[in-house]
Amino acid sequence: MEGLVSDDTPAAPSGDPPDGRTPERPVTFRDVFAVREYRAMYLALLVNWVGDYLARAAITVLVYQRTESVMLSAASFAIGYLPWIAGGPLLAALAERYPYRRVMVICDVSRMGLMALVAVPHLPVSALLVVVFLAMLAAPPSQAARSAMLPLILGRDRLVVALAVNTTTAQAAQVFGYFAGATIAAAVNPRLAIALASVAFGLSALLLLSGVRPRPAATSPAQRNHLLRETGQGFKKVFGDPVLAAIGGLAVTLTVFAIVPEGLAAAWATQGNPDPATRGLHQGMIMAAGPVGWVIGGVLISRFVRPSVRQRLIRPLAVAAPLALVPALTSPPTQIVALLTLLSGVAQGGLLPTLNAMFVLALPHGFRARAFAVIQGSMQLAQGGAVLATGLLAERAPVPKVVGWWSVGGVLLMAALAARWPRPGRFEAAIAAAAAASPTEGAATPSTPIPPVSPPRERTAGRRPRSTGVASGTGAAGTLDG
Repeated sequence: MEGLVSDDTPAAPSGDPPDGRTPERPVTFRDVFAVREYRAMYLALLVNWVGDYLARAAITVLVYQRTESVMLSAASFAIGYLPWIAGGPLLAALAERYPYRRVMVICDVSRMGLMALVAVPHLPVSALLVVVFLAMLAAPPSQAARSAMLPLILGRDRLVVALAVNTTTAQAAQVFGYFAGATIAAAVNPRLAIALASVAFGLSALLLLSGVRPRPAATSPAQRNHLLRETGQGFKKVFGDPVLAAIGGLAVTLTVFAIVPEGLAAAWATQGNPDPATRGLHQGMIMAAGPVGWVIGGVLISRFVRPSVRQRLIRPLAVAAPLALVPALTSPPTQIVALLTLLSGVAQGGLLPTLNAMFVLALPHGFRARAFAVIQGSMQLAQGGAVLATGLLAERAPVPKVVGWWSVGGVLLMAALAARWPRPGRFEAAIAAAAAASPTEGAATPSTPIPPVSPPRERTAGRRPRSTGVASGTGAAGTLDG
């Protein structure tokens, strides 16, 4: 960005942004990528995601080739979700105890080694599944540390755009990784794809080591107690704080209704469609529409809409996400279904980065990694439960009716949550309190608190690392992104 102060220049404590632009001018992608450490983290995140999806696709093919068992092949894919559900918050609490960069590097190196082991020929399938599970255990602490690291790198005004960049990149990496992994596995050898994933994790570690400077741990040894107690403190912080609970509740509830078209796409495509090739095309259209909408919504709203307007759009976008799927009640053709799913994705992509930003700004330093895991685990459970519930309903009723009525319930629930949405002043007070509770320069981590800001005028933070900011995620990269 033109006129930016150097990375070592502290933030302006008050007044207009030091770069001369108006407080309400939307942040550009150039503004975000002007931060050197963010560029390194973004590239590391990109190759990490590609490696992850590459490995997942190839491992399912490898297991199926070895066993010819659909169940075991599916199990090898589902293992990736177990760490978040079984022990995500506990594992993420470790990220608060050690420097974030070190946590991310160790996780990448461990996944590199374990994926290399998976690629070894003649490894028994049972051992292979164990190794895959061990590799996936690195995901919660790594992603939690990455989420908590962004506030130390980016200022408040850049973070929403950075989160939109991360989430849209995640969608593209997912498509590319799955496609490349399945193609290489089927056409060449699944072990080659797994080996490439191992290399990707190693490259991610190198990018972090070379481009991100080390910082102290979020908590000192004197602040630590039993790991289970620290994990419980994360749950208490998220669900015991009215502001955090409101943001997290809105985000998690949104996923309950947004995930359904993807979860039921295979069954939806088969209804009234006897041709297998056409069914596959229709299923792909429905499943791809959501991520495409995410990209559109994330780019348009986070990049081109002023910060104060984004705040006002939270409630209408929350209702719009399930509302877009209500016309499924009329059993429209697949093209219309894909369009409805895309529109729902636009609302999600426009909403979640803003919620993500507000959530972590209201978190004091030392809780971000644990809070990330709490929300991420809640989203995994919510999405899995929603797909299971609607799948059971679809055994007894047509899929369009199930999706339509499920979305009607979503509109009512999201409208109720929107009606109880806290006033802007409560968010500003929570952000100010989080900044005050975070360490100052010379404490546990180098930081410059971001001053409290009233909604109409957002100030540009300097590029010096600080202790308040925004994490990412819908997962992957942001606190509220899976």
